[in-house]
Amino acid sequence: MGFGRGRTSGEGGAPASGSSRSDGEVGGLTAFIDQGSSFEGKLSFKDTVRIDGHFAGEISSENTLVIGETGEIEADIRSKTVIVSGSIHGDVTAARKVVLHKTARVDGNVETPSLVIEEGAVLVSQVRMPLPESPRKSSANLKAVGSTPPASPKA
Repeated sequence: MGFGRGRTSGEGGAPASGSSRSDGEVGGLTAFIDQGSSFEGKLSFKDTVRIDGHFAGEISSENTLVIGETGEIEADIRSKTVIVSGSIHGDVTAARKVVLHKTARVDGNVETPSLVIEEGAVLVSQVRMPLPESPRKSSANLKAVGSTPPASPKA
């Protein structure tokens, strides 16, 4: 287990501060709960946290939560972005995005405006995808792409 700011590559297997992944979400790592560690309670943080151990309780984040392949979470999660390679048993609410890598398993409700699921991931859930908070056109102004207008009735 390791906690600290400005971690560098090689410390406890954590990505280097400022490193990026293919999903472009992970920046500097603030805390790292390593494989073999187990915690219970409420976890609240502002930056990026990676969990490769076991956590039970509640997780609240203003940025990014990364669940590594060996991460086992039994918690309700509220975060801006959640990236999952391990398992979650609990509800996930992400203001921006949820990414499920091929080794992910989520058993709980998911609410997010953007959901990315790699082939092989398991999602046992109800998914709710609200519209982003930016202004949108009303549904009366939406038009299906490639649709044809209904035929006029013949008299």
